[in-house]
Amino acid sequence: MEKIKGVIFDMDGVITDTEKWLQRYYMKAARELGFTQIKAEHILEIRSLPAEIAEKKMKALVCDDFDFYAVRELRKKYMSEHIEKYGLEKKKGIDELLRYIKEKGLRCSVATATPVERTREYLTKIGIIEYFDEIVCADMVEKGKPEPDIYIEAAKRLGLPESSCIALEDSPNGVLSAYRAGCVTVMVPDLTQPDDSTAQIIYTKADSLSDVIDIIEKINCG
Repeated sequence: MEKIKGVIFDMDGVITDTEKWLQRYYMKAARELGFTQIKAEHILEIRSLPAEIAEKKMKALVCDDFDFYAVRELRKKYMSEHIEKYGLEKKKGIDELLRYIKEKGLRCSVATATPVERTREYLTKIGIIEYFDEIVCADMVEKGKPEPDIYIEAAKRLGLPESSCIALEDSPNGVLSAYRAGCVTVMVPDLTQPDDSTAQIIYTKADSLSDVIDIIEKINCG
């Protein structure tokens, strides 16, 4: 295995503790718009997916006339109000890991389905944007997760081969994207643990971002 020279982060659920609120406000928005049959597990299925794929999946999971875009816009409103009132929470270990990355001279990027303006806003709000050499979002590539485009682009912008980049993901769709790109894929679970198919394609699981330091050390010193 090549030495790790770059770290590529998903954002929601890995850097920011936002997935629980995204799920809650998707549920609230859908029910307010009359889609009372929606279930919490439906929201888990669309994590990291681009809107056009998420729409199809939600129509299949909830009902044929599920108005994905209307629900999403209302969810965004609730999410913005929540962040304005309560702020953003960082995931445990992110500051420690970012300091380690900087000290070791590793390259660093975000690869997220979140639009670039909101990504920059979030990273700025939690005071860590200066640690990232690159920010790559789904609207910058042809195909979003679970296709590999975003991780290929992130590695390219870092000037590194995908195989020398460790990818940190919390969702099966994100894991599949990073794996397909050829990254060393580590799952840092948030709302769900790896299922059988996900467990087969990850390099390992990290219980927190702090544990990623030991994983990188093991690869680079082993």
